[in-house]
Amino acid sequence: MSIAYKSIRKGLQEAIDYSKGKKVSAKEFHPIHIDVKELRRRIGMSQTRFASSFGIKLGTLRHWEQGDRYPRGAALVLLNLLSKDSKTVLNILHK
Repeated sequence: MSIAYKSIRKGLQEAIDYSKGKKVSAKEFHPIHIDVKELRRRIGMSQTRFASSFGIKLGTLRHWEQGDRYPRGAALVLLNLLSKDSKTVLNILHK
């Protein structure tokens, strides 16, 4: 068996074990709740600039800030990254 096959097989078995509630060595990422308005203000951006800088619809950003909706998926991951190290994220995105 190739190294790639063994790695894929191991990962698949871990996923199956995890889905059955068994303890596995894989790490889980649980994004934390982000106060989007506080994050945006800490970065020092207007709603319009923040939305356009990160590919977020302005209406969506406003819903997040009002608490009507909550970011999920990739947006939540991006916001977590911004919360932890906004300077690095901004440097990467604006090169």
